[in-house]
Amino acid sequence: MTMNKKRDYTAWLPVAIAISTVVGIVVGIFMGNPFSNDKYNTQSDRKLNMILNLIAQEYVDDSINTKDLVEMSIPLILSNLDPHSSYLTPKETKASKENLAGKFQGIGVVLQSLKDTAIVMEVIQNGPSDRAGLMPGDKIVTINDSTCVGPKFPNTEIAQRLRGPKGTKVKVGIKRNDSNKLMGFELTRGDIPSHSVASSYMIDKTTGYVNVTQFISNTHMEFVNALNSLKNEGAKRFIVDLRGNPGGYVEVVIGMVNEFLPANRLIMSSKSRYRRDDQKAYSDGRGLFQDEELVVLIDETSASASEIFAGAIQDNDRGLIVGSRSFGKGLIQKEFPLPDHSSIHLTVAKYYTPSGRCIQKPYDKGLLAYQSENIIDRYSNGELFTKDSIKIDTTKVFLTTTGRKVYGGGGIIPDIFVPIDTTSSNVYFRAALNNGLFHSYALKYASEHRSSLSQMSDYKQLLRNLPANDDLLNDFVNYAAANGIPTRWYYIRLAEDRITSVLKAFIARDILGQVAFYPIINRGDKTIEAAMKALNKHKAAFPITNY
Repeated sequence: MTMNKKRDYTAWLPVAIAISTVVGIVVGIFMGNPFSNDKYNTQSDRKLNMILNLIAQEYVDDSINTKDLVEMSIPLILSNLDPHSSYLTPKETKASKENLAGKFQGIGVVLQSLKDTAIVMEVIQNGPSDRAGLMPGDKIVTINDSTCVGPKFPNTEIAQRLRGPKGTKVKVGIKRNDSNKLMGFELTRGDIPSHSVASSYMIDKTTGYVNVTQFISNTHMEFVNALNSLKNEGAKRFIVDLRGNPGGYVEVVIGMVNEFLPANRLIMSSKSRYRRDDQKAYSDGRGLFQDEELVVLIDETSASASEIFAGAIQDNDRGLIVGSRSFGKGLIQKEFPLPDHSSIHLTVAKYYTPSGRCIQKPYDKGLLAYQSENIIDRYSNGELFTKDSIKIDTTKVFLTTTGRKVYGGGGIIPDIFVPIDTTSSNVYFRAALNNGLFHSYALKYASEHRSSLSQMSDYKQLLRNLPANDDLLNDFVNYAAANGIPTRWYYIRLAEDRITSVLKAFIARDILGQVAFYPIINRGDKTIEAAMKALNKHKAAFPITNY
């Protein structure tokens, strides 16, 4: 994450085919040229240049490209600093900026790879593909008359082929389930907005739910619009779901937290190498949602800006944090552009929650251990099953505004811990999931019933027109058996509620889009159930004094 140099902090996907890899950092804008200063012409620089010249002039194999050696060495150099300083190639830099800007130039579809084929999972409304007539379930077989099917054509490769400047054209060959012919489309690329608020809906008559997948330039506006819409529907309390959210712009998350806090509350602070660059962000008292009860959901993949959000809410006793311990990323990166349009995201500061804790987890055992600790170690040491197994550094104790104890040194520890749902570890469920059968079955079902299901106005009406759970389950089990997954009824019965819920969610997404996915997939979600239980007992009323 990086922080913009402005002092006034309170000023203010699934995504389209122009997607790049979503990074869990916030990148700022570097002003000036640090490479023109004489202080960089050190003995080490001359030594490195001498080595490269020797290789270029004397190495036995004259096919070695010193430029390639430099490209390979930069990531290795940065990896010895910390886990989040990184190097981005020109193409990666461009994609990262587009992603965080919240707008891409492409054809306007969401893709998923199934059996080495890119399948359209969603068509962005009013985008080029929508206007041309592409549909969910369409298989992209050719791009500009060249085949794009097989293991050497992952979604990232196909995305690069489909991306391009606004106004340029691309031809795609589509295989549709109800046709044996290859269908050709010529699409004119256009601006495709990226939406970071994946879903917002009413869980009950007074509870609004909002899922935020990342913090990009338009997230604050989307977030406020979603909250206002829910408030107009009767919401008096909110659940903000940050599970799986890797981060984004720090200015954006500060603005979002400001919506919930009274005036003059510290939201976050940062400490840099030089004291003159240290910064603090306070609420301005103009937030629109200062009175509603609030619960924030996090898990082990909630990182960076997500942890700023959760930490500010927790330390100010504004709401309850529910779920499992967050990732633990408290380092701030800043983008430094390089002459060839590549860039370095260099760690320049650490951020701190209002109570003064840094939630960065240790990284002294190397990058591999740092990455694996988050999932593998947490699973093996039982942390994902019981709160008592969470490794707490008791030497780093801090206090919230009402005097509750919180801890630094490795993520945000939730006020209410929810163990992992072991259904996802069921051998039958995992086998079906890993083989893409939930997606492929849903696409098959949606294609066969699209003419009738597309008449449904919302997900509730669609659910009423889907088969009974037992019928849907039996049909899926037969389909899975035909695709190599043995029928094991003991494990199927253990996971039957989850299986039917996932199937209905994917079918609804294929018919109605992403807006219909979360209200269905969230049914039976243990973390949301824990949040609702706390809200129903008014445990999330401001200020929080328990937990």
